Amino acid sequence: MEPIDFFLDDATKKRFIPSTMDAMVYRGTTYGLPLNYKVITLIYNKKLVPTPPKTSGELVTMAKKLSDAKAGRFGLAYAYGDFYYHAAVMNGFGGGVFDAKTTPTMNSPANVKSVEQVLKWKKDGILPAEPSSALITSLFNEGKAAMVFSGPWFVGEVAKGVDYGFAMLPTLDENKGAPMKPWMTVEGVYVAAPSKNKEAAYDFAKFLTDVGAGKTLALEGRQSSANKAVSEDPKVNADPLLKAMKDQVAAAIPMPNVPEMSMVWTPATSAMNSVLKNTATPKAALDIAQKSVAKDVAGLRGKK
Repeated sequence: MEPIDFFLDDATKKRFIPSTMDAMVYRGTTYGLPLNYKVITLIYNKKLVPTPPKTSGELVTMAKKLSDAKAGRFGLAYAYGDFYYHAAVMNGFGGGVFDAKTTPTMNSPANVKSVEQVLKWKKDGILPAEPSSALITSLFNEGKAAMVFSGPWFVGEVAKGVDYGFAMLPTLDENKGAPMKPWMTVEGVYVAAPSKNKEAAYDFAKFLTDVGAGKTLALEGRQSSANKAVSEDPKVNADPLLKAMKDQVAAAIPMPNVPEMSMVWTPATSAMNSVLKNTATPKAALDIAQKSVAKDVAGLRGKK
């Protein structure tokens, strides 16, 4: 990809939701213009949950009343063993996978607390054991899962007869009311480095990320445009899904866009599985993950 700082002006930078523009920057260099973004949020069955919870305390109280494990009913269902989904809780506790220098921080105290919190929710009986995407969809469509943490991809799987709504992920009473902060993933438009028409390519990237194209993307494709003016458009905000994405992105952070991130997924998933199967404590599991990620990161940097 071609760095585009040479072409980029302040007016173009300011057209985007700031965090989406941040996702296009790597080591101080801008490589693309943000097109759209995705985050997870709270999706709930309106028949079971007339008013969605705003705090984790409210969530647990409500979920306990709606849960009956023997009957296969749960107040909350999400892929909590998947590190991508867990990141909302981890970030809400002030955790993360790297520090400012991209040094792994898998076993930080905040990360340990976040896993302990999910383990507590599981012990409270409000979450299904070993949830898969198929199980979560099935439970929600059958009215056996009152609330789900998921993203826009889940909406296409909801059965027609289910009346559902969206709300912000609850704040964490366990961390002084801090918001859950899901990872935001961003799709961008780039200029190919070998291109012989880079200026024209950049102009096309600007066109695709401007208001006109952004409205089409939002209204026809139900994609959350990274263009600030599009996200604030009344017609766009009339769509409950797009309004929910816009609200939630205010409490989201870009997923780390560094090569080292590829080293995180397998150790993190193994750690979550160990904890949820009760074969390791959160601290012990994350200590193992930390050693694995640190080793792989060192190996990656040794090849540079």
